[in-house]
Amino acid sequence: MTPEEVTEPDYDYLKVPLGDFLERMGSRAPTPGGGAAAALAVAMAASLTAMAARFAGDRLERGPEIIARADRLRLSVAPLAEADARAYAEVLAAGALPREPHPEERRTAVRSALSAAADIPLAIAEAAAEVADLAGKVAVQGNPNLRGDAAAGALLAEAGARAAATLVNINLGDSDDGRRHLANEFATAATNGALRAVDHGT
Repeated sequence: MTPEEVTEPDYDYLKVPLGDFLERMGSRAPTPGGGAAAALAVAMAASLTAMAARFAGDRLERGPEIIARADRLRLSVAPLAEADARAYAEVLAAGALPREPHPEERRTAVRSALSAAADIPLAIAEAAAEVADLAGKVAVQGNPNLRGDAAAGALLAEAGARAAATLVNINLGDSDDGRRHLANEFATAATNGALRAVDHGT
């Protein structure tokens, strides 16, 4: 593992051109990875939900509240893309510690870094569950012409939730402090929201 592989991200994921971001994601650079992709998928889902809700007019019960909440979720979850990358950099840094003469110290550092890193995808999964629920409501009650956008938002939120929950499970490994169960619950809730959005359109 080279020193370059453990450095933190050196640019703002939300300000670089999309093409540059995708190129870096597809390269051998360790970040951005799955967590960043999940965060941005949920942020896009929130944007689609807010947009579709803005076209719903009086059809959508508590429309202004849904719009405001979707906007807040976008603003809160999008920065988690870079937060996840920074957390993963800490995992890499712990893994780069020498194995000898204190292997247990290295193992403890890695476990600690992985545990801390699990908090980011957990937050992504939580946001995704709420976004999917909002998108499902917009798909059912909103403007029929924007139903596809709301459904796309719900499906993106579900994908983000399931990806994030998978990362939580991987990071925590065999440890059981409740976060794996919580992440899986968020993923299931997101799936329910997506099913509501899609089933309404069929």
